[in-house]
Amino acid sequence: MSVSLVALAERARNWLATLGHAVDLAIRLHVAHAFLLSGLTKISDWDTTMALFRDEYHVPVLPPAVAAALGTFGELVFPPLLALGLASRVSAACLSVVNLVAVVSYWGVLKDQEAALAQHFYWGLLLLVILVHGPGRLSLDAWIWPRLWAKAA
Repeated sequence: MSVSLVALAERARNWLATLGHAVDLAIRLHVAHAFLLSGLTKISDWDTTMALFRDEYHVPVLPPAVAAALGTFGELVFPPLLALGLASRVSAACLSVVNLVAVVSYWGVLKDQEAALAQHFYWGLLLLVILVHGPGRLSLDAWIWPRLWAKAA
C-alpha cells in the first residue's frame, strides 16, 4: 500500500512540475501581451502619445519626448523577448522599470483608480516571478544557456 502511495505522489509531483512549465509560459505570454499592446497603442498615434507624455504623464527627470521614446521602445522590444523566453530576466527587469516609471509618472491619476493601480501591481508581481524563478523550461533561455555553458566548459 505505501509503495503505491509513493508512486502516486511521485506521479503527482511530476505532473505538477510539468504544469509549472506551462504556467511559466502563460505568465510570460500574459505580461508580454499587456505591455506589447500598450506599445502598439503608443506608435499607432504618436501625436497623442506625445501629448500624453507632455500633459498627463509626469516622468521624473526625462523630457517628455525622451520618456515617450524610451517607454515605447521598452514596450515594443522587451515583450517579444519575454514571450520567447530569450533574455527573460533582463526583459522582466526592464519591463519592471517601465511599469514602475508608469506608476510614478501617472500617480496623480492612478492613486484614485484602484483597479488601474492594482493592474500595475499585478504585472509587477508577475514580472517578479520571472525575475526570481526564471522563464521555465519552455523558453529559448532554457535551450540556449546550457549549450553555451557546455561549450565554455
